[in-house]
Amino acid sequence: MQSPSAAAHPRLDALIAKAKLLPALRTALAFPGNEASLIAALEASASGLIDFVCFGDAAQIARLQAASAHRSLRDATVSVVDTGADPNAAAMAAVAACASGQFEALMKGSLHTDELMAAVLAPVGALRGALRMTHCFVFDVPRYHKLLAITDAVVNINPDLKTKAEAISSAIALLRQLGVAVPKVAVVTAVETVNEAIPATLDAAKLVQMARAGEFGEALVEGPFGFDNAISAEAAKTKGMISEVAGEPDLIVVPDLNSGNILYKALVYMADAECAGIVLGAKVPIILTSRADSGFARVASCALASLARAGDAAATGGALKERG
Repeated sequence: MQSPSAAAHPRLDALIAKAKLLPALRTALAFPGNEASLIAALEASASGLIDFVCFGDAAQIARLQAASAHRSLRDATVSVVDTGADPNAAAMAAVAACASGQFEALMKGSLHTDELMAAVLAPVGALRGALRMTHCFVFDVPRYHKLLAITDAVVNINPDLKTKAEAISSAIALLRQLGVAVPKVAVVTAVETVNEAIPATLDAAKLVQMARAGEFGEALVEGPFGFDNAISAEAAKTKGMISEVAGEPDLIVVPDLNSGNILYKALVYMADAECAGIVLGAKVPIILTSRADSGFARVASCALASLARAGDAAATGGALKERG
């Protein structure tokens, strides 16, 4: 599937192509209550990325199919676990099915993010992993020369130092699965100097110290950066900064959800970027996109989840084989 944007996104196209080599990811689709969520899942399925089952209102899904102008949706045979019209019930059932091992990924339908994450984080959900759950976007920005990851712009509102460190660990593991052997990480704040009046700069300095102590393995972590000198080596040079990360980050670590979410939307709506996004740190990857995201972004997110899951399997000694 090609991006609907006027700009090309060859790096995300390559990510999708890589994921197509893997077996289809068994996916629980939580409450697909609109056409967009169903069509995206069907497109990902047709591409061989996922094999999905819907958890939601069977009657509503049937009505959506019957009324759709899209032949692919009208004619599709969709498997549904009927949980009724309550999105919370659908989320809980989908999470339980993932926790029991029936599915390898959880995908958000048309319900709100907080409804899905409430089910994921509920004690009975049993999807918590060893690390705190954090979100990671992977962007294809036409004016940037490689994929750019951003964490955490969706899940953790005001992360403390420990949460930021775990977000970095999870994102670095994902980047390695995407082929980045030594990820370059820029911890961004409003300014590029440590300032006690700006707590995020203090966290940035501590994260750099943790990296130097080997906390994140083979990775270059630097900060604090302003966004300008993180993304532009020329801007960093102008401000007298000497850095191996400036102009070359694979990962941007934002100080909080507010700044991260604004950056995400600015890149998509003003810089012709497209992105894939998943939640890391759970027992299965969670495909979590905005209801306003394009179909391409949803399919790319399925591909990212498939690659993340393959990395998890390899780490536990059960590497997935490519399709032969």
